[in-house]
Amino acid sequence: MQGTNGNLYGTTAAGGANDEGTVFEISPAGKIITLYSFCSQPSCSDGAVANAGLVQGTDGNFYGTTALGGTNNTGTVFKITPEGKLTTLYRFCSLSGCSDGVDPSAGLVQASDGHFYGTTYSGGALGDGTVFKITKAGALTTLASFDGTNGQGPDFGSLIQGADGNFYGTTLVGGANTSACGDSRGCGTVFRMTPRGELTSLYSFCAQPNCADGFELFGGLVQGTNGNFYGTTPVGGTNGYGTVFEITPAGKLRTLHSFDSTDGAYPEATLIQGTDGNFYGTTSGGGANGDRGTVFEITPAGTLTTVYNFCSQSNCSDGTGPFESLMQATNGDFYGTTFAGGLSSNCIDGCGTAFSLSVGLGPFIETRLSSGKTGSRVMVLGNNLTGATAVNFNGTPSAFTVPSETEIETTVPTGATTGFVTVVTSSGTLTSNEPFRVIP
Repeated sequence: MQGTNGNLYGTTAAGGANDEGTVFEISPAGKIITLYSFCSQPSCSDGAVANAGLVQGTDGNFYGTTALGGTNNTGTVFKITPEGKLTTLYRFCSLSGCSDGVDPSAGLVQASDGHFYGTTYSGGALGDGTVFKITKAGALTTLASFDGTNGQGPDFGSLIQGADGNFYGTTLVGGANTSACGDSRGCGTVFRMTPRGELTSLYSFCAQPNCADGFELFGGLVQGTNGNFYGTTPVGGTNGYGTVFEITPAGKLRTLHSFDSTDGAYPEATLIQGTDGNFYGTTSGGGANGDRGTVFEITPAGTLTTVYNFCSQSNCSDGTGPFESLMQATNGDFYGTTFAGGLSSNCIDGCGTAFSLSVGLGPFIETRLSSGKTGSRVMVLGNNLTGATAVNFNGTPSAFTVPSETEIETTVPTGATTGFVTVVTSSGTLTSNEPFRVIP
């Protein structure tokens, strides 16, 4: 993810001083700093194996999860400052029977109420996983427990908060179709949860013959500007190599594309919507260079283009196996990571890479949070913001300060309505990559 200083931040699930994963900072030019190595405390009480990415809170700190470690080796929620000081906010399985959950493999989302929301893969009242809320101070509330029929095992895909204020996500297994995909636990779901914890399954995969709609969801969802949600399945589809799908808030699903290996295979990561309105994602396999993975672009109508085939450089120095999501930085370029490949010989098949990819899109601004009430504090990220002369919320001007060339601090002005945020700079007007939702 992009921090307010313009640098990028992420996690690794292994390596570091204790081979249990790290938090790192990397500049757009490629200078990397290890901010923290997990398992630095006795019995790995600070966590281990950070499978998910980070979110930067409105307080400027970063928040994330580890799948293992903690008091019971069942995962943690942590806070880390930009300087690398880590605080463990919560250690899972702290309640009897692990009713608070086990193995938070997905990242967190900061909602419009300022709190963070996430999932655990297992544990909870029924052992099938949970959805939780946690404050910046570390007070955790279990909002919902999966029961199998409404989903089971929410994996690497983080929750998102929809425009309606509800939360949406995916589960790896569970749902109504318990044998069509060959897994007695079910084939995966898309679900919705209200802020109060009322959980509903919107769609159970493998509802179509031969699982043409796909199954076993690793990644999460993204809400498009048209209000519908978009995601991927790593397997199933017409050819068995995974799909890209669109689903309405009411649960009507449409398969946009079925991969055939030549254009990619096994898309495990969450999609993102670029500033051109198209969606971008990765496949962990397939492509033109021997099952090494791809970056793809797909229009809302379903036209797919392979943007890059990994292992296109000598000895796969550009990386292989991009399992994780892309992110678009405010300079317009995309950034991501690969699981293997690269120049290091310290790991079998390479230790992975961090890469940038340009498709010709221009700069923009990003708001954090993406919704809020009148008077709420909002951070605006961008580039070359020094000297900005105006900030407008859908045309309504707002007072602001410019702490640095990559950040503006402002508040939602009285009279603002839902729409795009714009910043006037000496080089032109920059527009936010998504509408800002003003909460009544």
